Parts: sequence; structure tokens; C-alpha cells
Amino acid sequence: MNPTRHAIGLGLRRGWTEFVLSLRSPQDQGFYLFMGLATLTYLWLNRDSEVAGTDLLLPTVALPSLLGALLAFGVIIGPAYSLAMEREDGTLLRHKALPHGMQGYVTGQLLYHSIGLVPLLLVILVPGFLLFDGLMSEPSGWLTFAWVLVLGLLATLPIGMVLGSVVPSVQKVGTWGMLPVLAVTAISGIFAPLQSLWGWVQVVAQVFPTYWIGLGMRSAFLPDAAAAAELGGSWRTGMTVLVLLAWAVAGLLVTPRVLRRMARRQSGSQVLEAKEAALQWVK
Repeated sequence: MNPTRHAIGLGLRRGWTEFVLSLRSPQDQGFYLFMGLATLTYLWLNRDSEVAGTDLLLPTVALPSLLGALLAFGVIIGPAYSLAMEREDGTLLRHKALPHGMQGYVTGQLLYHSIGLVPLLLVILVPGFLLFDGLMSEPSGWLTFAWVLVLGLLATLPIGMVLGSVVPSVQKVGTWGMLPVLAVTAISGIFAPLQSLWGWVQVVAQVFPTYWIGLGMRSAFLPDAAAAAELGGSWRTGMTVLVLLAWAVAGLLVTPRVLRRMARRQSGSQVLEAKEAALQWVK
């Protein structure tokens, strides 16, 4: 059997097993329910608010935007925490000792964090369609939703993997990753129209994938007339594809090199030092 194919197969099985275990975990179940409830509560409390310049209600516009933000946030911070944690507890070192072990590990992580979005999307979308009108006016919107979801994952997952590879410890993921991601999300047109922000902020926001994922989600869920409220007065579908593909290609080129460098530097003494540092931090 081809060693690489075998390692990838093991990684896929590991990723699926971790996903099944997470579905049974009370902690993960609580997270899904909390995020779903928090999102739906925010939308319900603003159910009568209209978006300026349109005849659309805020929940109709905000729900797809929030889905885009949750996608970007989840697949950056989730892999970053997992990679940093498993680097410290010796999991990565054990994978490194196996033939093509790192390929299997990365494959498992990609599968787990990709399909891990499904429960979160369901707990928001299913009640969202029951509570709010004007969502997914055309069946073709589901096709748009699918390609935005795939490109969004490809564009953001590598960021999380790189972040988890370079942070010095698990405790630093919040400072190095969570705060910057929240800042980018805040200026990405998720909570306020992008054109209402300063010009230089609009430019910065359009560099990152979060804005384009949110824009793509809105184009999937909202009628074509709603594009008039967007920057440039259109959905800019072609630009959305190009930007997300650019991030995906950049991630494909950079991430394997960063992971190989991290794996080469991983040693038993580093794992021991990380565990001792973690114990000191807890104390």
C-alpha cells in the first residue's frame, strides 16, 4: 500500500472519530447551543430593525453575515488552539515519529475542523429559516452557499494552521490570534455596512477573507436587489472568488513549509518544557 495514501486514510479516520466524539461531548454540545442561542437572540431582538437604504430587515441581512464571521473565526482559532495544544502535549511528536505521520495529522485536522462547522450551521440555520423571512429567495442560492463555504474553508484553514505553528504557547493563541481575528471581523461589514467606515478601513477589510466570505454568504441568501446596499452596488462575485482563491493558494504554498519547519524543531525536551511552563501558568 502507498505509504502516503495510508497516512492520509488514517488521518481521515482520525478526523472523523474526533468529530463523532465532539458530538457526544457535553462541552461541545453546550458550545453549539450557546452560539446558536446567542446568534438567534441577537437577531430576534432586532427583528423589526431595517437596514439603512433598503427595505430588508436586519435579521435577513445579518444572519448570512454572521455565518461568514463564524466560519472564518472557527476555522482559524479552532485549528490554532488544537495545533498549539497538541504540540505541547506531545501528540505532534508522536505523529512525527511515524512514516508520513505529519501528513496524516494535518489531513485529520482539516477534516475535523471542516465538518465541525456543520452542527453550528444547523443550530443557526434551521431555526433561522423558521423565525425570519426573506432568506434564500432562490434555490440557486444553495449552490452559491456551497462554493462560498468551500472557498472560505480553503482560504482560512491554512491561517489557523500557520498560527498554531508559530505561537510560542497555547496561552498566546488568544493574543496572537483571537484579538486580531475579532478586530478584522469588526471592520468586515458583519455588524455595519462597510461603506459606513473610513476609507482606509474599507481598504484594509477587503484585504482579508472575512469580508469576502460575508459578502458571498449575503449573495447566497439575499435577493439580487439587496446588492445595491453593498460596496460598489453589486455582489462582486468574480472578485470574491479571486480573493478567496488567492488566500487559498497562498496558504497551500506557505502552510506546508511552516509545518515542516515546526516539525523539525519539535523534540521531547521542548514538550517537557512546554508542560512545565503550562503548570507554572496554571499555578
